[in-house]
Amino acid sequence: MKIKELIQATGADVKGNQNLDLDVNISTDTRTIKCGDFYLPLKGASFDGEKFINQAIEKGAIGTFYTTEAAISSLGEQSNISFLKVPDTLTAYLQLANYRRKNLNPIVIAITGSSGKTTTKELVATVLSEKYKTFKTPLNHNNEIGFCQTIFEAPEDTEVLVLEMGMRGLGEIELLSKYSQPDITIISNVGTAHIGRLGSRENIAKAKCEIVKYQSVNKDINVFVAHDDELIRNTVDYKGKKIFYSIKDVNIIEKTANYSKFEYQGNTYELNTGGDYNIENALSAINTGRTLGLTTAEIQQGLKKYKPIEKRWEAESININGENINIINDSYNANPESMRAFIDTIFEHYKNYILILGDMGELGDNEVQYHKELGEYINSKNNIDNGSKILSVGTLSKNITDAVNKCDSRHFNTIEECVFYIKENIETKPTLFLKASRSMKFERIIQLLKTLGGGGK
Repeated sequence: MKIKELIQATGADVKGNQNLDLDVNISTDTRTIKCGDFYLPLKGASFDGEKFINQAIEKGAIGTFYTTEAAISSLGEQSNISFLKVPDTLTAYLQLANYRRKNLNPIVIAITGSSGKTTTKELVATVLSEKYKTFKTPLNHNNEIGFCQTIFEAPEDTEVLVLEMGMRGLGEIELLSKYSQPDITIISNVGTAHIGRLGSRENIAKAKCEIVKYQSVNKDINVFVAHDDELIRNTVDYKGKKIFYSIKDVNIIEKTANYSKFEYQGNTYELNTGGDYNIENALSAINTGRTLGLTTAEIQQGLKKYKPIEKRWEAESININGENINIINDSYNANPESMRAFIDTIFEHYKNYILILGDMGELGDNEVQYHKELGEYINSKNNIDNGSKILSVGTLSKNITDAVNKCDSRHFNTIEECVFYIKENIETKPTLFLKASRSMKFERIIQLLKTLGGGGK
């Protein structure tokens, strides 16, 4: 962007160098800033980028944003440096991202949900790449800063931009919607993740449905796609086309630990992953692809190319006691709804398993009750494989296995204790299923099993 565009986008007051036609790259990090970049100092609860303005200039930045005169007072008069004063640097960053979003003018798809939003993002981007030059939010960089970084990293020829939007409170997704101005919005589900912060599913639904606040209803491609949840239906305020989907709309033809074949609205699709909720996430991609004019063959081909990313129904085989054992790791996150969906899938489609469950985070004052209810939910199922094992690891998760008596259920305080038990008691080549909040670091279970069991592949 040219310096004059930085001013145009943010309404900044200008001091210093008036060569406004210079092209610059924006940098928010003095550790990676390059000579000729323009510095934008961000602020947070534990950092203040304005304290590093001098360092940015010393490293070759030709200009900087700032909010107070004190931030640049030590630099004195420097005619070769452009100083742009704004009320708030994060707002300026969002304004610049919006300016570039308008210049790129891609079709913008915004995705949120209590769980499944990253998988949905990956599925949608993989499918749309069959027809369009598609760019997506990297990893799970789904806050305001991640949104801005995604916009600036998008290539000039981007035709479709797929954005993941996360939140920790009311107003955050509305802010992202304001600056992204999405054409298509998707809500994968509304569960109890972050209920400790928002207090109720109703408030969570309200926060998620903010995604449509700045969505247009004036083009053929504008559509709201969401899980068929009565709470979403009753909360969303969108006057355009709405599409709701559910696993109830699907006929499952074939299912293994890392493969699904299903029929949806008269067409057959395949996924190289298991899990009913992954099929539901795929329905978002199917409906988005149809909205944007992809053929059924293009959608089918895109879904077959999808590969689960780390810790989301991630399948691998490891050697334990001389036997190759399959492991499905879905421990990127966990809340009561995603846990139930995970359990339903296993109980319905698998036999001879070891199900390892960990603590669920951010559930607020009722966290013990949520874990206990999950155990009661497991115990209410009639299709538990009596020969299988249900293990729990952590602190809160003890409430899960304490409520289970229909099969062998045990609790362990540490991952190490659980791993040693598995190694000593594994039999008849079970499939291991792992589910917990990310903070539990369940990938260590796999690492330790490899170390003790002889390796993996």
